[in-house]
Amino acid sequence: MKKQNIITAIAGFLLLIVGVVFVCLTRTAALADTPSAGATMRFALSLILTLLGLVAAVAAFLPERKPTNIRTLTAAALFAALCYIGFTYFKIDIPVGSEKTAFHLGNVFCVLAALFLGGFWGGMAGAVGMTVADLTTAYVTSAPKTFLLKLCIGLIVGLVAHKVFRLNRDTQRKVPLTVATVLSCAAGMAFNIVADPLVGYFYKMYVLGVPQKAATIWAKMGAVTTAVNAVIAVIAASVLYLALRKPLKRTRLLPEI
Repeated sequence: MKKQNIITAIAGFLLLIVGVVFVCLTRTAALADTPSAGATMRFALSLILTLLGLVAAVAAFLPERKPTNIRTLTAAALFAALCYIGFTYFKIDIPVGSEKTAFHLGNVFCVLAALFLGGFWGGMAGAVGMTVADLTTAYVTSAPKTFLLKLCIGLIVGLVAHKVFRLNRDTQRKVPLTVATVLSCAAGMAFNIVADPLVGYFYKMYVLGVPQKAATIWAKMGAVTTAVNAVIAVIAASVLYLALRKPLKRTRLLPEI
């Protein structure tokens, strides 16, 4: 293990510890009957700090990646912005007691980012864009859960699309391009259909302190909205990718992952 990776791992673990400490310190104020906006924001940021520490610690042990060029970073930033817009401005809120769930288009661009950029940068675009959307709306306490789940969606879509089907490459395929695209999108969304309500249930109960009955009702309603969002994401992302793939390939803007 290289010295740089060791330093990254140590920094990640320290960040993780600091994040957990701040979560414990800010949790009570954020979960009071009438929490202030500042207390809620500090609690959410503490949770995100914990997740960032975990990601940094794990990333130190992953195989080395090729250097990232400015074009990829720019595209990732663009998709992060689209994820933010898709959730913030194209959503229908569904109140569930004191909690909320929503129909939205954010997942469309998270999946699309993974198809074009690969799992890591696609997942990061979705995680960052959707987390910022949570932090700037009434979903602020869901931000850490969002960061983790959207990152996982991108990683899964990218894995299936580019490691299994080699989607961005002009190679001989046993599976037609359209089918491969739909299956790649469906893999990430199938994960989300299961993980979102399940993780959300335990997150709301054990982290946010929501009563079990309320968490159960939210999970059931969340399962419905997640399933609808998933179907929309699979259809829309597949159509957009197939429509844009050829012109991007022709102009050499489609990365061969």
